[in-house]
Amino acid sequence: MSLVYAEMPLSEIILNEPLLIPVINRFGIILGTKDKSVQTLCQENNLDTDFFLTILNTFINDSFFPEKRLKSFCVTQIVDYLSQTNQYYKRYQIPNIEKHFGLLIEKSPYKNNNLELIREFFFELKHELLKRIEDDQQSWFPKIKRLSANVHSQIPGFSLTSFLKDDPDPIEEKLNDLKSFFVLHLTGKYDLNLCYGVIFAIFSLEKDIKQNNRIRNRILKPLYHLLQSAEFSN
Repeated sequence: MSLVYAEMPLSEIILNEPLLIPVINRFGIILGTKDKSVQTLCQENNLDTDFFLTILNTFINDSFFPEKRLKSFCVTQIVDYLSQTNQYYKRYQIPNIEKHFGLLIEKSPYKNNNLELIREFFFELKHELLKRIEDDQQSWFPKIKRLSANVHSQIPGFSLTSFLKDDPDPIEEKLNDLKSFFVLHLTGKYDLNLCYGVIFAIFSLEKDIKQNNRIRNRILKPLYHLLQSAEFSN
């Protein structure tokens, strides 16, 4: 999808990119937006329209990198958004996969499959993701907020792209492996509908994490490095 703008109806954007639904939910916007524009809905919900659009465009466009806008945003906005994202994973998406997985194993009429082994791999992935969320909440995010509060002078005016590096994420890789186990290596008989539900839930989490990793890597990490540089130079 091309870039989205303030005057566009949010409903049109969602219909083209339904995986944005949990993203707008994190901003307090729920479905039933009628034909209201992004600008109108942001005003009604006391949201920064530019920040909201930056998050949406970063989420749906792989090549989008808003260097000119980054330094005007409050770091707290970004940290709070990613904190809400982490909580969404923890409270909804991870339990959703776990619930569907449990039902799939319970309702499968035969036990000559390897679903239990695949679920064990999911539990390992879940532990790793929850650990990263805990590290974010207890260490990295507070450190960023502290740096932001301590830096009172203007952030140095050099290119943010010098910090831009999308390192491989082991959680993304493991989610891809988990999908592959279902597609390539699932054995025996099982409930087809419940199996589809598990795979779709995994795909949804993988897509969400992949796109929010771009927000972490393309917005928060560059700002974090700039704040560190600004603090050091003061």
